[in-house]
Amino acid sequence: MTENVTVLMDESGIKRALTRISHEILERNKGVRDVVLIGIRSGGAFLAEELAKAITVIEGGAVPVGSVDITLYRDDIKSHAPHLPVGKTEIGFSLQGKKVVLVDDVLFTGRTIRAAMDALMAHGRPECIQLAVLIDRGHRELPIRADFVGRNVPTSLKENVQVVFNEQNQPLEVVLEK
Repeated sequence: MTENVTVLMDESGIKRALTRISHEILERNKGVRDVVLIGIRSGGAFLAEELAKAITVIEGGAVPVGSVDITLYRDDIKSHAPHLPVGKTEIGFSLQGKKVVLVDDVLFTGRTIRAAMDALMAHGRPECIQLAVLIDRGHRELPIRADFVGRNVPTSLKENVQVVFNEQNQPLEVVLEK
C-alpha cells in the first residue's frame, strides 16, 4: 500500500462485520419471513449476496436477493446523463408488503440511498425499508441513517473510502484514500 492509502478493514474484518449485520437483521425482523435483500449496484449488490449467504447459514432459510441500478434516479442525472451507463435492475420477486433491507457498501451523503428508495418504489410498496451498509463515513446531505452498520469511519471530504472486491465479487478490504 502507498502512504496515501490506509486499510480500514481486511477480509476477515469484513466477514465479521457482515456476520454481525446478518444477526442484527434477523433479530430486528424476527427471522427471514417477508425479508428481502436488495443491493445497490455494484458494491451493494455484491454485499447483499454475502449477507444472504450468512443469513442462510445462521437461520437455515434462504432470503430472496435482488439488485437495483439507480442511474436514472440520481438527482444529478441531467449533468451526467450522456456519460452514465445504465445498469440492470434485477428484482425477481414482489416487494409488496416485504421488509426490504437495502444494502450498500459506503454511506456518504445519502443521495445514493434516496435514489435507491425511489427506484424501489417503482417496483412496489414494501412494508418497510431498512438500510444496511458496510461503512458509514458521515457527511450526510439528506436525513438518512443506516439501521445496520459494519463500521463508522469519520472522514474528511477530501478522503475517499472504497470497498475492494476480487474477481468473484467477494469483498477483500476497505481502504481509505487520502
